[in-house]
Amino acid sequence: MTRPAWAPREVDIDRPSAARVYDYYLGGSHNFAVDREMARQAIADWPDLPRIMQGNRAFMRRAVRYCSAQGIDQFLDIGSGIPTAGNVHEVAREENPEARVVYVDVDPVAVAHARALLEGDERTGVVRADLCDVDAVLDDAAVRAVLDLDRPVALLAVALLHFVGDDRRPAEVLARYRDALAPGSHLVLSHATADGVPERVDDHVALYRRTDTPMSMRSHAEVLRFFDGFSLVEPGLVYFALWRPDDPVGDRPERSPGYAGVGRRD
Repeated sequence: MTRPAWAPREVDIDRPSAARVYDYYLGGSHNFAVDREMARQAIADWPDLPRIMQGNRAFMRRAVRYCSAQGIDQFLDIGSGIPTAGNVHEVAREENPEARVVYVDVDPVAVAHARALLEGDERTGVVRADLCDVDAVLDDAAVRAVLDLDRPVALLAVALLHFVGDDRRPAEVLARYRDALAPGSHLVLSHATADGVPERVDDHVALYRRTDTPMSMRSHAEVLRFFDGFSLVEPGLVYFALWRPDDPVGDRPERSPGYAGVGRRD
């Protein structure tokens, strides 16, 4: 296909990207034919996928509002993806117009679009880095310019860690972030699971092996470990449809097969 003007030269437009597929599920426009084809295959096998992805995004917005209500005005969103409507800075600033946000992603398309969207906004920053390179993230000039790490920060890892295999020791990585953050900081996390829908998992995981970010589903106990050192706020680690919902939840919350929770660093 012809490379669109908004796509950086280093981006492989013939290989699907998890970030761009997610953008498609959310109704975004920053995706390629190869991403849309992968998404359509996934939806054919699992028709609820767009609703699930949108539900995960809705959890993120509720969690940001919760953190804002606790007085947090700084947000570090790692694995932020391609900017779409309802970004963290938009939600946070509905609660506090002075809120500061840094977006971090390893995907060059996500980073390029975030920089274009946020150009001139001095209370936001954009960093291209890998979650697991903790020093590169926390010592980045954009992070240091926008955030005061001596004050509480909300660290977001939303729909991220299921793309980080056990060989990269994600629990240890999160512990390093936790130890670097000030008391009163919060962890906002959601994670895909096979619990409740085991019949859907194999084909879905196989699709993501075609991307640079294969997927690792985890159980409730495995996801709960990521909150070591944080005190979970009510209602704990639950299917994301059940985390402080704005509207009544249907009879089968497990049809949204992801866990979500918010923890506080004491």
